[in-house]
Amino acid sequence: MHAYLLEFGNLLLRWLHVIAAIAWIGESIYFVMLDNSLRPPQRSAAKQRGVFGEMWAVHGGGFYHNQKYLTNPAELPDDLHWSYWKAYSTWLSGFALFAILYLRKPDVYLTNPSSPWAWAAALEPWQAAAAAVIFLLAGWVIYDQLCRRISPTMERDGLLSAAVGVMMVFVAYLSVQMFQGRAAFLLTGAVMATCMSANVLFWIIPGQRRMVAALKANVPPDPLDGMRGKQRSVHNTYFTLPVVFLMLSNHYSFTFTSPHAWIILSLFIFAGAAIRQYFVLRHLGKNQLAYPAVGVALLLVIAWLGAPARTMAPTASLASPSGTAGMQQVQAIIEARCVQCHAAKPTQPGFVSAPLGVVLETTDQIALHGAKIKETVASNYMPLGNLTGMTNAERATITNWSIPH
Repeated sequence: MHAYLLEFGNLLLRWLHVIAAIAWIGESIYFVMLDNSLRPPQRSAAKQRGVFGEMWAVHGGGFYHNQKYLTNPAELPDDLHWSYWKAYSTWLSGFALFAILYLRKPDVYLTNPSSPWAWAAALEPWQAAAAAVIFLLAGWVIYDQLCRRISPTMERDGLLSAAVGVMMVFVAYLSVQMFQGRAAFLLTGAVMATCMSANVLFWIIPGQRRMVAALKANVPPDPLDGMRGKQRSVHNTYFTLPVVFLMLSNHYSFTFTSPHAWIILSLFIFAGAAIRQYFVLRHLGKNQLAYPAVGVALLLVIAWLGAPARTMAPTASLASPSGTAGMQQVQAIIEARCVQCHAAKPTQPGFVSAPLGVVLETTDQIALHGAKIKETVASNYMPLGNLTGMTNAERATITNWSIPH
């Protein structure tokens, strides 16, 4: 019952996380579109009121007239709309999910015994969990310091963007070396998501509150507050597409089990940013197809890097007399190493149902999922954390198995 309640809580948190993320990212994308679609007001009365830009739109059977004031609207209503709880809810629910799954079972999902760094390979489960939390906090601190030091007055945003790009490559490389591939991809996305939420919490909302307070006190607002808020909002919009991919990456083991995992991770970040840049410019009236072309080119490079290597010819000691591993051999290995989790009623503590609904208790079920079994076993992704102790010989037998048709 305890495992079931945890699983049900996981379901509800994941649902909340997805809903909050859709609301936050959707609102963020909308406001970037709105900001970039503003045009100088045509009427002199609007200019006199301090209108910086305006946009007319039609939606839902009606017409909308949006106007933007930089710092000096003639009046400020009490029911001013604020946008921040969607950001906070997304991060809080995401961290809760991370704690329930990864931090609660670091030996299964975080530790990386095959790390090329001896100290990382030797991390105890609790140390790996602590390192993951520190990883998130350090990512935000470094990003924030880059923003403060490189472009404190928003005059060197190009250089800052390049620095943040280099930082994310470093984060991708470091995470892949320290943690299991699945966790590495998720943590890299979580670093970006943490920066996004922290931008809202520490910069965007406080700056807007100071602006509102100044206006209510009939004091000119500090224009840097608005400029800083705009800078961090723009950063957030370029993070959105990479973060969405990284939150989904755990379903696609060919990405994080590849020997080129950190490169694939980095290229996905830049591909997402390039594609997002196209839409940002499109709202400014610029149809620059070079950006999606770059994004697609990077995705093609990823497809090439992630393609499975050609299977080596089976050795006689691991194969059946016909030259390939037989179903009986494969089934025996799966019964010993896999069905603890992949069963109608798993016996592995913490699992109340088979992961992804994949049950491997009969030969028909094994044959049905044969291609995926070979892929995940050959990549060392399964069994998770090698909890059941699958040997290299057993792994080679499955890799060289000729799937019955």
